[in-house]
Amino acid sequence: MIIRPIRVEDAVDINRMRIMSGVREDILGIASERVSDTEAFIRTLTTNDHLLVAELNGTVVGCAGLNVSSKPRTCHMAGVGIMVHADYQRKGIGKALMTAILDIADNWLKLKRVELCVFVENERAIALYRKLGFVVEGTKKNAAIRNGVYADELLMARYGK
Repeated sequence: MIIRPIRVEDAVDINRMRIMSGVREDILGIASERVSDTEAFIRTLTTNDHLLVAELNGTVVGCAGLNVSSKPRTCHMAGVGIMVHADYQRKGIGKALMTAILDIADNWLKLKRVELCVFVENERAIALYRKLGFVVEGTKKNAAIRNGVYADELLMARYGK
């Protein structure tokens, strides 16, 4: 497995992951998303956006992103998100991506706070985030629609050294 920065050519694989069952439910994806939207997203990334992909045998099987706040008073913090192809979950790809993106946050950007939201039912992700030093700060009630119903998310954060 290779972990590397995202490229526009990755849009097809990333879009495929975003709309697949077993991924879309946990990342706020929707089945009608288009590859052109994913390409446009990649093309408009700024210096505050750090996206890494996990590539296996020429196919992108995971992606993690860090978005640093552009506001002067909150530029010490960032949001993080991750997704792993349904067929490659539970193989260490998520941990490897999160470790790599947190290395950027800690050792290159010296961020003081990294935060994320995760659905309360996503126990595997919550366990990974806890292992990586994230703590629960609260619950966002009715945060998003998931499988046709309003679902709660946990707000988790990790504080820099």
